[in-house]
Amino acid sequence: MTTTNVSDRSRAIALALVSLLGPFGGHRFYVGKIGTGILMLLTGGGLGIWWLIDFIKVASGTFTDLDGRRIVRWEPGGAESIGPLSSRKMELVLEELDLLRGDMAELNERVDFVERLLTRLREQGAISPGPSSP
Repeated sequence: MTTTNVSDRSRAIALALVSLLGPFGGHRFYVGKIGTGILMLLTGGGLGIWWLIDFIKVASGTFTDLDGRRIVRWEPGGAESIGPLSSRKMELVLEELDLLRGDMAELNERVDFVERLLTRLREQGAISPGPSSP
């Protein structure tokens, strides 16, 4: 991706604005799209549909500024490079995702263990079966 087609606007700021002020066009004012920002303000983000589309576009990095440049940098003003730093961040995100999957698997095992233990205690009469459903 060439940096000439990349906006100097921050994707993080745009994402925060579309999340908090999206139906009012806050993110569009930020990137210089004043006319469509006013339209969003008047229509409540196109009754929410236009806002949802913009939210997805900003989050995925396909949203553009007034000059048609994609807003992909997380840091404002081009402080972040597009190349190796982004791939390293992606690796870190994938590592965190793998750790989260492991934690979820462990949590699932613990819940399964507790369910089996409660079932066994109920069968032995050590605890009551709980409230009956109507």
